Amino acid sequence: MRLEIADFPVSEICFSKAFAYENGVLEVDRQELTNLILQDSRVLEVSFAVVHPGERVRVTGIRDVVEPRVKVAGQGQVFPGTLTEVAPVGEGRTHRLSGMAVFPTAAFQGQARAGLLVQRSAILDMWGPGAAASKFSNLAGLVLILKLAEELSDWDYHSAIQTAEFKTARRLAEVTIDKTPANIEVLDNRRIAAGLPKVVLVQGCIAHAEGFHSGISYYGMPVRESLATYVHPNELIDGVFASSATRAVGYFPITWDWQNHPLSLNLYRAHGKTLNFLGVVFERIQFEVFRNKEIIAQNTAGLVRQLGADGALVAWTGSGNAFVDLMLTVQACEKRGIRTVLVSYEFGGKDGIDSPLLFYVPEATAAVSTGSRDRWLELPEPERIIGPYERFSVLSYPGAPLVEAKGPLTLDARDLIVGGVDNWGARDWQCAVY
Repeated sequence: MRLEIADFPVSEICFSKAFAYENGVLEVDRQELTNLILQDSRVLEVSFAVVHPGERVRVTGIRDVVEPRVKVAGQGQVFPGTLTEVAPVGEGRTHRLSGMAVFPTAAFQGQARAGLLVQRSAILDMWGPGAAASKFSNLAGLVLILKLAEELSDWDYHSAIQTAEFKTARRLAEVTIDKTPANIEVLDNRRIAAGLPKVVLVQGCIAHAEGFHSGISYYGMPVRESLATYVHPNELIDGVFASSATRAVGYFPITWDWQNHPLSLNLYRAHGKTLNFLGVVFERIQFEVFRNKEIIAQNTAGLVRQLGADGALVAWTGSGNAFVDLMLTVQACEKRGIRTVLVSYEFGGKDGIDSPLLFYVPEATAAVSTGSRDRWLELPEPERIIGPYERFSVLSYPGAPLVEAKGPLTLDARDLIVGGVDNWGARDWQCAVY
């Protein structure tokens, strides 16, 4: 498949009486967007705000992040299976508004009160130490502040937020349809260069079998129980994966991350030069029984071998015992002669002296750290608050105390910051030894 990603950079967003895009300035018709979103009866009210990097502003109640895109050629449309019918994507041309994102926010409490399925929102500081902790602080943002109907099911909360953000993202990108992009990136891995190693990306992903949503969807379908699946990298970049729109946690990639998957994109950019990029193997992880963890590891390694890969980058999403599944996958690949490189963030404790990883196997001899999750972070007081919450809980357990959003915050980990953990190496962290 051949996919063209046409880039339209955005440096400034402003409200206007019509949609327009010129010289990096995106004008947004607030009234048209309001009418579009309020077509959904589950949304009672919607308002909008604009944020730019460097502003002393804190956004609360963030549920997801998405990059505006629209397909202008080829089959299907952006967000297939969610906004549109299920149709194959990954070919033709897709326009993107880079340098900006849509931040949907909403206040609600789901049915789960504790555990992995509890609904959580995130914050984002556009300046200071909080900005240094998240790549999203570098983007101009259109914030959606949604007031949802009460007593909805958790699925309806998710669906209402996701529909609003995806409709907004597509409508914004439509301003580029007849315009000339700043550049076009071509994604096409059909040619295999002789003499270069063949590499796949193994993308492990936590998928909850219980609950109203598994946390990750493929063509709009929540992935629950699944064996390893081959996914063409063009499909990944063209929007077939999306996250639950009710649980933004720093160590869980959200929709924007899947649209701009750095490992997949950079493997593509090396294709035919230093390696041959064969594609993506999607691996459902976090099985509860150790035997099942062994099975998924062997199943994944078998698929990687069938694809003819010489090596694999092995990455993951989430936290906890799912890392066991991942390490067993590394072990299974290595035992089949497939060289692996693990890509993961570290734990390490608040002072960086604890074990950085949760589980080890002797075959894991090559790893790349994408930074730390467990670090104290002091956030100063903002000048302005945007979003549904003026008070929120830093911790997720029932009855956790509330803090003032307008005040300074002390965080003992990056979980509360959207994009606060670098799962896939999108940042330019450096390691210093003292």
